[in-house]
Amino acid sequence: MKPITLLVGSTLGAAEDLAEEIAEILQANSYHPVIHTSPQVDHILIKPSPLLLLICSTHGAGDLPENIQPFYNDLLKQAPDLSAVSYLAIGLGDTSYEDFCQAIVTLDLQLNKLGAKRLADPLKIDVSRADPPEVIAKTWLDRWLAQQ
Repeated sequence: MKPITLLVGSTLGAAEDLAEEIAEILQANSYHPVIHTSPQVDHILIKPSPLLLLICSTHGAGDLPENIQPFYNDLLKQAPDLSAVSYLAIGLGDTSYEDFCQAIVTLDLQLNKLGAKRLADPLKIDVSRADPPEVIAKTWLDRWLAQQ
């Protein structure tokens, strides 16, 4: 089984619920998912570097949720070399807000700045749509898995 680390930024639990659903899909596709709801930089510096999947909701006016803010702050302070890290990213937000999915954009930009390799365009899910986030994420993930 291939290791994959899911780093979750959540305020009300929607991103955590989505992470659980995605973990089941990944496990069914020969991945070994580990979910971190209190992400730390150490979780991405493991050797060999695991594949990462960031799942993050946007809080307030484009802010990161409290549980992932320390992770982001440490990325800024420590500026680790992430050139061996590959990742995927999923953001949850509401298009009625000006800063739709800004939290995942912020994390994505910082990972790129530190050398991490994004494997697909980030998925930005509008939680105000009729389709549940799990359905949208599954379609996106299935497409990515088919290319592996």
